[in-house]
Amino acid sequence: MHADHTELGRRTLLRAGLGAATVAVVGTALARPGTARADQGVDLDWIIGCDGWGARPATGPPSVSQIPTNKIIVHHMAFPNVTDHSREQAVRLARDCQDLHIDGNGWSDTGQHFTISRGGYVLEGRRGSLERLRVGDRQLIAAHCPGENGRAIGIENEGTYLDETPPGALLDSLVRLCATICRRYGLHAHDIFGHWDFRTTQCPGAAFYRQFPGLRRRVFRALGTPSADVPARRWPDLWRFVSSPSVRAVQYLLAHHGYPVGATGVFDPDTVAAVQDWQARNGLPVDVDATLTTPTWETLVPDLEPGASGLPVTAAQYLLVFKGYADVAPSGVLDDATRRAVRDLQLLHGLPGDGRIAASTWCTIVGGVVRQSLTRP
Repeated sequence: MHADHTELGRRTLLRAGLGAATVAVVGTALARPGTARADQGVDLDWIIGCDGWGARPATGPPSVSQIPTNKIIVHHMAFPNVTDHSREQAVRLARDCQDLHIDGNGWSDTGQHFTISRGGYVLEGRRGSLERLRVGDRQLIAAHCPGENGRAIGIENEGTYLDETPPGALLDSLVRLCATICRRYGLHAHDIFGHWDFRTTQCPGAAFYRQFPGLRRRVFRALGTPSADVPARRWPDLWRFVSSPSVRAVQYLLAHHGYPVGATGVFDPDTVAAVQDWQARNGLPVDVDATLTTPTWETLVPDLEPGASGLPVTAAQYLLVFKGYADVAPSGVLDDATRRAVRDLQLLHGLPGDGRIAASTWCTIVGGVVRQSLTRP
């Protein structure tokens, strides 16, 4: 078994920024999104623990994060889309992944907290993740997404989903696991994101990512969350420890507002300073980590009508192309091809398909979640 070269390079390159990002994350205080359950009697026997699949010993001690968990990040593994859906294949998968992460990437253990096979088997990844899930107060610091390793539960899904979608058994298990994580850590269905929302990568794959509205909706129904408890928009909380396509979109928007930042996708010092200045100028709390809070996003994004032009349109087009809308060209003009892509995205998330880019549409473009996406029939 082997990984796609692009994705293998992605995971290998993560080593360079892992240590600094982890230290920074642990030292940052964040609001807890909900109340976790500390019931030790919860049934997690359907998850195959590290001992159950014969994990190697970790090369270093586990570290428990000192900040609250505030999201789930879903990945694909960039491994082959095998037709063997057996338990034995799931065990091989977990072992191959651990070997790759320890021997190839130089990490202390498997990078993600949990792994799901194409046959729907759920396995513990990093040793101790299952124990922390049972307790439900603090997670292990992992290695699946620099900047988010101390506050996001990482789930790897066997397969490559740029053009194909995962099997039903995998999706069913992903729903069950996400709902369990939400209950244990006090999270919600609108706290589920994809890897590329916080890192420049093709993971979790464009075809899989299109299924995220449905995934969140199934988790929402499993949790029985009252609609009144769902925010109108759950924006991605980008901050100075992440780099992603959405960071590049933020940089286009900041440049539109007159800030001298480059559209690199890297949350560099110029971007930190610009975000904090924008917050101050708009009477918003200035975040020490330049976090894109909800009020920051909602003052930053302009309404775009058909025919609009400029850097905000380029920002939207860049993300649409990155997420699989191949007919869109980054022309800086809200043309017919861009409007068609916007309408498709709006309908996917339960929004009116009018082709305009207002706050809720912006939220879906940059990787966030809107209430309509969860509460639609």
